[in-house]
Amino acid sequence: MSATLEHTQPDTISAETLAQFIGTTRYYRYTMGLILTDGAAYLAKNGAAWLMDIVASARLVPAVRRAEFECWTLRVDLTKHCAEVVCTDGNGEREANILYRQPVGYTDFPLAELKLYVVADSDPGKVVMLTSEY
Repeated sequence: MSATLEHTQPDTISAETLAQFIGTTRYYRYTMGLILTDGAAYLAKNGAAWLMDIVASARLVPAVRRAEFECWTLRVDLTKHCAEVVCTDGNGEREANILYRQPVGYTDFPLAELKLYVVADSDPGKVVMLTSEY
């Protein structure tokens, strides 16, 4: 059912590579009760474990912990190499309630934006996935 993440030489994260993840073949245990799909594990293995750590640490925020569904958005300023991570309840762009927000002072993440979904599953825990894996 699950595997652990192994350290390998990182690939370059690209939109084309991430678009290939359209489901998962296995789940990977992470920290703080998070489970990663193949796509989320790919991010963690290839230089974006810090993003998974932000999602994991937000479990300490009561509103995030209670949410059945979370939409996480990473917005990167590619020229200034800084970013912001925002978690909402996923209730549409205009109606969404912000559950958590964190600035990132420096990042070399190569994409201007990335969205992740985190879905509560009673069996394994909270599952982190790329939107294409939903």
